Amino acid sequence: MHSYDHATLERYLATHVPGFDRLDALEKFQDGQSNPTYKVTSGNTRFVLRVKPPGVLLKSAHAIDREFRVMQALGPTDVPVPKMLHLSDEESPMGPQLMVMEMVEGQIYWDPALPEHAPTARAALYDAMNATLARLHDVDPAAVGLADFGKPGNYFERQVARWSRQYEAAATDPLPDVDWLSAWLTEAMVADDGASSIVHGDYRIDNMIFATDAPKVRAVLDWELSTLGHPLADLAYQCMHWRLPHEGHFRGLGGLDRASLGLPSEEAYVARYCERRRIPAPDNWPFYVVFSYFRLLAILQGVYRRGLDGNASNPKDTGRLREVIALMARDARAMARTA
Repeated sequence: MHSYDHATLERYLATHVPGFDRLDALEKFQDGQSNPTYKVTSGNTRFVLRVKPPGVLLKSAHAIDREFRVMQALGPTDVPVPKMLHLSDEESPMGPQLMVMEMVEGQIYWDPALPEHAPTARAALYDAMNATLARLHDVDPAAVGLADFGKPGNYFERQVARWSRQYEAAATDPLPDVDWLSAWLTEAMVADDGASSIVHGDYRIDNMIFATDAPKVRAVLDWELSTLGHPLADLAYQCMHWRLPHEGHFRGLGGLDRASLGLPSEEAYVARYCERRRIPAPDNWPFYVVFSYFRLLAILQGVYRRGLDGNASNPKDTGRLREVIALMARDARAMARTA
């Protein structure tokens, strides 16, 4: 929890946030492990305040300014995002940098199996996610002012190097499977085919707000890992959740009878995405999925390290992360060896 002075924060928000009147309540959302997020109540209006965690952070982590910039740029497009209202300087009345956006009403689903819905409704919600991802990747970055939002060159080559460094910076004790994966991804690196788009970086069902009366995505949230990159990275990252277990710390679909639940198969989901974007089916699909595992376990290692340092956004969920990271590394290695 960030410390702040009520009167100072109230004056600040009244000065910088359109429509803000008084600070009646500031309530932290308990879910999530990235940038701490708060519901701000001001009279009859509610806002969302998002702020970097306090303390020492890994380089380039918790990029509030990137979140703000990409959502502001996507505002005029058909990609659903909240309206951006304010981005502070590096310091704010909450301590670190913060941003404020509109609060989008709707439903967040924390269980990707969607137990509260019938099979036909589940299928429609997954198709809405698929369509939203395709629309995002069809946005021309230059047309929305994001031509410089990422570096040129082979995205996967840069990403493997980046997340290898991030993992090493947050490492607590040796995990040989992680080292093996880093080496394998470097050796099996896909060629740069020139494909580039705005990528979300954490595209999954619980980072979206859905309408309550229709299978429609009302807002895509949590853009701190967004950049210019290869669109297959987003697609493979979401499809990774078809393989992760549906138990414990994981929120995957592995082990479920997806057909009886009305959920699309991984193959069908990929095919529909490619159809929407008028692109061929991807080659070397296992590489992209293994990369997604490696990237996520590197992110989780950072969360685990922050938990040990007493700096986690949601400390109650960090206890089992070491086991989760080891299991993911083991499974990804097995996947790579059979690719």
